[in-house]
Amino acid sequence: MKLGLQLRLKQTLAPQLIQSLKMVQAPVLKLEQMLRMELSTNPLLEEIEELEPDTTETTDTEVDLAETKESETSEVDWDQFLSDDYEGYKVREPREEEESRYEGGGVQIESLYDHLLEQLNYFKLTEEQRLIGEYIIGNIDTHGYLTISVAEMAKELEIEEAPIDEVLQMIRTFDPTGVGSRDLRESLLTQLRENGLQDSLAYRIVDEHISELEKKSTLQISRMMSVPFERTQKAMEIIKGLSPAPTHGRFDSAAMPVAPDLVVDKVGDNYEVFLNDRNVPRLRINSSYKQLIRRGSTTAQDTKAYVRSKLEQARWLLNALNQRRTTMIRVMTAIVEEQQEFFEKGQAFLKPLIMEDIAQIVDMNVATISRVANGKYVQTPLGVYEIKYFFNTGISRSDGEDMSKRSVKQRIAEIIGKENAAEPLSDQEIFRQLNAEGINLARRTVTKYREELGIKAARFRKTVG
Repeated sequence: MKLGLQLRLKQTLAPQLIQSLKMVQAPVLKLEQMLRMELSTNPLLEEIEELEPDTTETTDTEVDLAETKESETSEVDWDQFLSDDYEGYKVREPREEEESRYEGGGVQIESLYDHLLEQLNYFKLTEEQRLIGEYIIGNIDTHGYLTISVAEMAKELEIEEAPIDEVLQMIRTFDPTGVGSRDLRESLLTQLRENGLQDSLAYRIVDEHISELEKKSTLQISRMMSVPFERTQKAMEIIKGLSPAPTHGRFDSAAMPVAPDLVVDKVGDNYEVFLNDRNVPRLRINSSYKQLIRRGSTTAQDTKAYVRSKLEQARWLLNALNQRRTTMIRVMTAIVEEQQEFFEKGQAFLKPLIMEDIAQIVDMNVATISRVANGKYVQTPLGVYEIKYFFNTGISRSDGEDMSKRSVKQRIAEIIGKENAAEPLSDQEIFRQLNAEGINLARRTVTKYREELGIKAARFRKTVG
């Protein structure tokens, strides 16, 4: 038996940080559910039924300092916890004309293709690797599954299989987990690996007996693998908790109702950003529990400990809510400033913008910007858009300026919209026109953008008479 010391570096997230990250990541509908749950489980939280005017009164929350000097660690600074900083956050009251003004605004929802292409653009790739990546992504269906084999892609692209497989493995690390899998088995195994369960019984069952999961009972599988029934049952519960498809309800406008998290409104000559959270409960600390933990009270020690614990949880929650509000408004304000022409002139003036740009402006990391943008929407005078809509890569022009991919696609749609229906333009002719306008685009990219717009090839657009 040997006794020794080992030095190991380990990173852990504080509960406050975890809660803050969850708050920032949650869309407004999910946030409302989270707060309702907190209200039902934490008696020290109470909802403010109506917006109350700001107040600095502390009469009901002041703690007698003479009573608290004896033990600083056993007393709670109620004055701090019940100050205005923790009463929640203000929201803009909607004006009556807003309902009609925004009614019918189309929601711009990011497709799975755009979501994957954006992640592809994070990597420094050669021209060949980028072409392969775009080809692979173009052959991933709406469920997130790859619909073509590496051998078939190699034949189509007339290159070796090795570089294709290399790019495919990179794409399989993208969000959502399991994207690019060829079948259910690959998708489930990827999800299990992402959760650190590659050495688990659940992984073995999926890997070796995926085809028998629907045909055999848990008891039969337990006997087949010579594993105790209880262990097999737990493994099956893990498997049932996995997503049946990589996308699983995402990138589908009908999956859940869209509620804008933010509102961009023009006030005078400027654009201002507001939180659209008037339906989110506004919370504060319930001061009626103060007497339970004051020194000298007859309250049992375990009750005092319970109240202190719930008070700390409530404080973390309200801090996280305030942090979420500040973060979201700062990020969206920076986006509005960078995309000023879009808000003034329309979609054709959306300029290239990446998350790193906004991260530098607001002095946050890219992961935080991603949490703010993913799955959240903003209501603007031009309609409702997913926040990620404002992030896109650029296409160079001959004059040195950059255009966004969406702006180029819109220009292609405009060119086709003005063509002679009896003699529709070929992709080559559209390519030449774009190049004449200074938009440097490959012909195959014109074809891809046209297809993404849902526009048929020239021979199918031709009408006679």
